[in-house]
Amino acid sequence: MKKASGAQAAAPSYDGWKLVWADEFNTPGAPDPKSWQFETGFARNHELQWYQPDNARVEGGYLVIEARQETRPNPNYKAGSTDWRTSRPSIEYTSASLNTHGRQQWQYGRFEMRARIDARSGLWPAFWTLGVDKPWPSNGEIDIMEYYKGNLLANVASGTTQPYTAKWHSETKPVASFADPAWSQKFHVWRMDWDEKAIRLYVDDLLLNETLLTNTVNQDGTQFNPMMQPHYVLLNLALGGDNGGPLTGTTFPSRYEIDYVRVYQR
Repeated sequence: MKKASGAQAAAPSYDGWKLVWADEFNTPGAPDPKSWQFETGFARNHELQWYQPDNARVEGGYLVIEARQETRPNPNYKAGSTDWRTSRPSIEYTSASLNTHGRQQWQYGRFEMRARIDARSGLWPAFWTLGVDKPWPSNGEIDIMEYYKGNLLANVASGTTQPYTAKWHSETKPVASFADPAWSQKFHVWRMDWDEKAIRLYVDDLLLNETLLTNTVNQDGTQFNPMMQPHYVLLNLALGGDNGGPLTGTTFPSRYEIDYVRVYQR
């Protein structure tokens, strides 16, 4: 299938790198189940959206993750519950989160995504990885692209002495600093170059974050380095929650459009 206008053609070759996996999103319909699985329900960070497969589809050469405003009963609601996932009687927003867990995973490489993000208030799109072994954050998290509250974030997280408490290596880049009022209406390329020494995170070849792997060893005494194990890829569009901010003035639907995801290795 020919890519739609604005989409990019076949993967380029990089000297010293071999393309080991890619999804070009050229087959209309549901994302390829050989590569992707879905999260369902309320997931994390007290976010507003209910995740469901229906909000992701391939069309026109893109993976479209669509956030919608739609109200219906929360099937997991429990009156009097103190868990935010079950204390909400209603679903007010829906979106999608998909990942390659159990299907595709890699240790080291060049990870690339070309995408267009919606940079309006309260929206929280992401392209990230998690390590396959140990609970979060001791498994390691790499945020190749996160956006919220006017900023791009490039983050690397590993474990501390406290369970479920991360050590963050974070860098922030205001979208306004690009001095392009139409920046969020255009496609951009986010990239991670990851080897046994460092993780480097880029947008459009601009280095945002360089984290040495000597700084990512978990601090729990195990000497386990979560950045020296295979990781899988996640793509999602979240709303609000702990970091996303208020949805002031934001209308729906909102689209996070992904042209391709590619993984190269040496």
